[in-house]
Amino acid sequence: MNTMMLWLPLLLLVPVFLLGWWRQQQSRNAGWVDVLWAACTGLTGVAMAATGAGDPWLRVLVAAIYAVWFGRLSWHLWRRIAGHPEEGRYVHMRAWAGERSGRVFLVFYLMQASWVWLFALPAWVVSQGQLPAPLLMVLGVVIVIMAWVGETLADHQLARFRATPGHRGKTCREGLWRYSRHPNYFFEWLHWFAYPLLGASAPGGEWLWLAPAMVFVFLYFVTGIPFTEQQALRTRGEDYRRYQQTTSLFIPWRPKP
Repeated sequence: MNTMMLWLPLLLLVPVFLLGWWRQQQSRNAGWVDVLWAACTGLTGVAMAATGAGDPWLRVLVAAIYAVWFGRLSWHLWRRIAGHPEEGRYVHMRAWAGERSGRVFLVFYLMQASWVWLFALPAWVVSQGQLPAPLLMVLGVVIVIMAWVGETLADHQLARFRATPGHRGKTCREGLWRYSRHPNYFFEWLHWFAYPLLGASAPGGEWLWLAPAMVFVFLYFVTGIPFTEQQALRTRGEDYRRYQQTTSLFIPWRPKP
């Protein structure tokens, strides 16, 4: 087991995110941290899977999942941010920090670097094991495909809604957004259930069940839903409050009357 490849990415990520922090200080657009996080998570996961000591086919599969999942996410975030002003949640964060914004964003960027390493750890654990039972293998792959299709569809539906003239200040209730206020986050969470299934035979594979639990905590309580909900209320007001009253917060479900 090559433990150097477990810790080396963390050492490399710190200067990368320091450079990203310096760039946002010049551009005054912190939104690029999302692109940086997604791209680095994908690359780190691929590197960890490629250098694992387990079954070669399993390592290839895990590397492919990280490359495809986070590659799509990086591209989606790039198109959303490139050529646009800083997103409202970061504008609000910058205004809240005031003169301390440089230090606040420095800490925020370094936290993102540590989270990249944390979210790449499942690739490391799975890549130390052997191929799981066929049923677990198929179930893990099916979950990834379902989650990838769901998140891609949700992102496409929201982008199409926002691009339609006259929808400014209104809330998307089309497609998957009719059944969940955050379907993209739901499918992001769903895909993390694949790793404990694929890593069932890996040493310490039982710890992989912490991955979906950790992602749920991050999305539900820390960086995902709370910030998005607050920003939606600031920009869409009463329309979003009505949406909150009728639509499930996270898990897609039938709308309330």
